Amino acid sequence: MSDLKNVLKNNEAKGSGVTINPSYAMKQLMIKMKGEIQSALPSQLASERFQRVALTAFNSNPKLQGCEPMTFIAAMMQSAQLGLEPNTPLGQAYLIPYKVKGIDKVQFQIGYKGLLELAHRSGKIKTLYAHEVRANDEFDIDYGLEQKLIHKPLLSGDRGEVIGYYAVYHLEPNGYGFVFMTKEEVMNHGKKYSKNFEGGIWEKEFDAMAKKTVIKKLLKYAPLSIELQRAVAFDESVKSGIDSDMLLVESIGDEIIPLGGDI
Repeated sequence: MSDLKNVLKNNEAKGSGVTINPSYAMKQLMIKMKGEIQSALPSQLASERFQRVALTAFNSNPKLQGCEPMTFIAAMMQSAQLGLEPNTPLGQAYLIPYKVKGIDKVQFQIGYKGLLELAHRSGKIKTLYAHEVRANDEFDIDYGLEQKLIHKPLLSGDRGEVIGYYAVYHLEPNGYGFVFMTKEEVMNHGKKYSKNFEGGIWEKEFDAMAKKTVIKKLLKYAPLSIELQRAVAFDESVKSGIDSDMLLVESIGDEIIPLGGDI
């Protein structure tokens, strides 16, 4: 039986049948683990702030409340170590309920805006951005010895359907790189590598996920900061423990089934 279920059971017994809600039980669990959580948090983030942000995310999605509690705390810890707040309108990161081998757990996913934020903090990448290309835009790329990308969106009239996505980085002090994927290539990538392509975050936030896809592909060829390396390693992972370095905690579960894909 999980720690969260023990908290619920013990409090029900003490309260003469009064049911304690999952939010209270999670708060009690985080208080119990305060020392372990504080030692794993970045120095600039207080345990009390972490608890407030975590409980806000926990309370915002009933499906998270039914997940194994340590996987929720571990996903929150990954988000905290990257300095990103999950499940907010900023779209930097997400805590997503999944079923792993029959057990409900929480997966951490970084959003494309989270990748942009970390890139801007890195000091190595001056700018990083991604855009969609539409059928009536002026667009041309050259992957030859002198790489070149030209994109002039149509400023008036119908720009047409989206035909692809590209991402570009500019290095500090100079240098650049870019990648382009057709919309079909992006969709094929999502279907192949995402466990929740249909009915999940891809369906709700296709444009954002497409931009994240081209950015991650681009970052394979970019000089990455430690934060960006961690972000790529953390993305779409499920963990059931915490550590001062969450990269040291092994990811679990290959057989992942999304629980409705809510974020």
